[in-house]
Amino acid sequence: MVKPVIIVHGGAWGIPDRLVEANLNGVEESVKAGWIVLEAGGSALDAVVAAVNVLEDDPSFDAGIGSGLTEDRTIEMDSLIMDGAKLDAGAVAGLKDVRYPIRLARKVMEETPHVMMIGEGASRIADEFGLERITQEKLVTGEAVREFEEWSEKAVFGDSFGHDTVGAVALDSDGNIATATSTGGVTGKRVGRIGDVPLIGSGGYADNKVGGVSTTGHGESIMKVNLAKLVLTYMNMGMPVQEASEKALGYMKVRVNGQGGLIALDPDGNIGHAFTTKRMVWASIKDGKIETGIETS
Repeated sequence: MVKPVIIVHGGAWGIPDRLVEANLNGVEESVKAGWIVLEAGGSALDAVVAAVNVLEDDPSFDAGIGSGLTEDRTIEMDSLIMDGAKLDAGAVAGLKDVRYPIRLARKVMEETPHVMMIGEGASRIADEFGLERITQEKLVTGEAVREFEEWSEKAVFGDSFGHDTVGAVALDSDGNIATATSTGGVTGKRVGRIGDVPLIGSGGYADNKVGGVSTTGHGESIMKVNLAKLVLTYMNMGMPVQEASEKALGYMKVRVNGQGGLIALDPDGNIGHAFTTKRMVWASIKDGKIETGIETS
């Protein structure tokens, strides 16, 4: 029997002081939800979905309710889930009205022969399996509108606006690793823009033989270096998980001048978390002990 571990993140970006308490409370509730699953002997997949669902429901984060607004003041959401046992994965992109994008990503993985579905095709799968829909009006929050208005005034597509993608990585008692990542994307993005989150190896990756990773930050930069897979490449070379996390982010900064953050686990339950943005919020439970942090660079 392996000792289960779970770690979650609520995003790496310029988290303002007014959101610190809400972010810390949110990731704590998220990691507890995932831990309840693991402690009862549940799977890593069930745990990461439970954890991410909490964050998709929390308006403090840029996923599900509270997602960032596009240039047209609409919401488009992306999500990815991956099972490290067989490298199965499911991803969805451009969702406009699905309550829990991570649940739909799992349906794509488990119930279809495909890996990624977008837009209307993804929504049809949601209907096929009875997944909850939600209106755009209910997805939009006051904080999202506030960030959009700040973005409109400054016309900046950068670190201060809505990079708070959420994610979770878990190791269960059977030694299986799973990762899940969900986002509403960066505030002010063009309609139709897809970032790193639904792309395997960028927004996340899980492999029982090496570890699991969920990333957050500037999606275009993360895609260019396949950040999640890069961490596991370093780990596969024998690098400890924390060192691999820091090295991968350092490479992204030097190579493409990109900022971001990530959480990671290895098969022994060792935890890594690192970031190059102003702040990153995270929480973990290992040996029944909860830790939370909203670190500042």
